[in-house]
Amino acid sequence: MHSLPFNFLRPSEEVIAKMFDFRSLNRAKLPIFSTISFAAIFLLIIFADSFISNLSLHSVAFGTKRTPQQELQTHNKQKLKSTSTQKPLLLVKEEVEVSYGEVHNHLVPPFNVSREERIAWFKRKFPEFEIFESSRLTSQFDSRVREFFGHGCEIQFFMTWISPAKSFGRREFLAMESLFKAHPRGCLTILSKTMDSVSGYRILEPLLERGFRALAVTPDLSFLFKDTPAEAWFNDIKTGKRDPGEIPLAQNLSNLIRLAILYKYGGIYLDTDFIVLKDFSGMRNSIGAQSIDAYGNWTRLNNAVLVFDKNHPLLYKFIEEFASTFDGNRWGHNGPYLVSRVVERSLATKALYNFTILPPIAFYPVDWSRIPGFFVRPNTWTQTKWVEAKLLQLSGGATYGGVFSTVNLKLFVSNGRCLNVIHWSAYAR
Repeated sequence: MHSLPFNFLRPSEEVIAKMFDFRSLNRAKLPIFSTISFAAIFLLIIFADSFISNLSLHSVAFGTKRTPQQELQTHNKQKLKSTSTQKPLLLVKEEVEVSYGEVHNHLVPPFNVSREERIAWFKRKFPEFEIFESSRLTSQFDSRVREFFGHGCEIQFFMTWISPAKSFGRREFLAMESLFKAHPRGCLTILSKTMDSVSGYRILEPLLERGFRALAVTPDLSFLFKDTPAEAWFNDIKTGKRDPGEIPLAQNLSNLIRLAILYKYGGIYLDTDFIVLKDFSGMRNSIGAQSIDAYGNWTRLNNAVLVFDKNHPLLYKFIEEFASTFDGNRWGHNGPYLVSRVVERSLATKALYNFTILPPIAFYPVDWSRIPGFFVRPNTWTQTKWVEAKLLQLSGGATYGGVFSTVNLKLFVSNGRCLNVIHWSAYAR
C-alpha cells in the first residue's frame, strides 16, 4: 500500500458538505452512495481497534458452500463460550441512548413515583400513544408486508422507528443507503406509524426513485404478538395491569417488535444506526457477541442485529423471556441483557436451537464508548501506516457492519475533513 500526500487526501469543504446533505440527493451529481463508500472505509478503520485474531465461534454449517459463519470461523475453531455475569456491563449501546429518538415529553413516564402512580399515569395517557391505535393501515399490515416481499426480494430486512418522522435524519438515511449498497435487490420494511406518511415517503423517495425497495408500514401490534408469549404481556400493558416502568415504553416496544417481526416473517433485523459493509446473503440464524474476554469467550450479546428464520425456537424463547421477566426500570434488561440471559441458559442446558454466535468483529467491532478517540486525522507517517495496517487487518472480510451511535454522529459531521483523509487513503491502495 502506498500513501498519498495529505494535501491530496483532503477534499474541499464544499465536497464534504455535499456528502452529508441527503436531502439534496435528487439534485446532486455525485452518486448516491458516495457517502456510503466514505462511511464504510471509515468504519472499517475505527472499528478495527477491537479486532482479536483468535476469535472463536459457536456455529453450525449450512450446506457445502462457504457461509459467512465459516468465513468468520477462520479466526478460531473453538466454540465461543459464555462467561457473562449478572453484573451489568457498560458495553451495551442501549444504555447510552436514553435521550435518542425525541420521545414526546408528555409521554415520558414520571420519575420518582410509585408503581401504582405510574400505572395510573399510563392509563390516563394511553389514548395519546399512537402506536396502540387501530386503523385502516394497521388492518392492512400483514397483507402489505406479504405483498411487498412477494415481488422479487432476494433478502428481507426490518427496522423499527417509533419516533417522529422528522427525527429520521442523516444517520438513519446513511444506514439505509449502506444496506442497499450491499443488497441492491433486497427489501427493507420499516415498522413505523410516523414514517408511514407523506413525510416518511419524502424521506424514502430518493431511494425509491433509484429503484430500491423500501416500505414504511404501520404495524399491527396485536397481530404481531398474537399466539406468542407477548400477547398476554401486551394486553396487561394496555389494560394497566403491568407497570410500564420509568423507561419510555417506545424503547421496550422496539426490543419486542424486532423479535416478533422475525418470528412472524423471518429475515434480518437491523438497528437504524447500523452501517452495512457487506452482503448478508447466506447468513442464517445468527446473533452477535458485543464483547468477549481474553480467552475468546463471549461476555455480552446484543440485539442490534438479528438474523433468524421464521418461527425459530430461539426467537420464541426471547419473546417468552421478555414477557415473563419484563422490567421497565432497567436499561438493557429487556434488550441486550435479555438475549444474553436466554442464550447463556440454552448453552448451559445444551438446548439444540441451531443458531450461531458471531464474534464482535462481525457486528460490533469496537466498543461504542471508544469511537470518539478514533476521530483524529493521521498527521504523521507513523499514524498513516497505522491506518493502512488496520485496513489490511480487516481485509479478510469478517466485518459485516457496525453501530453508528448518537455520539458518533456529532463527531462524524464536525470532523469531516479527517474522515475524508481515511476515505481517500483507502482508495489509494
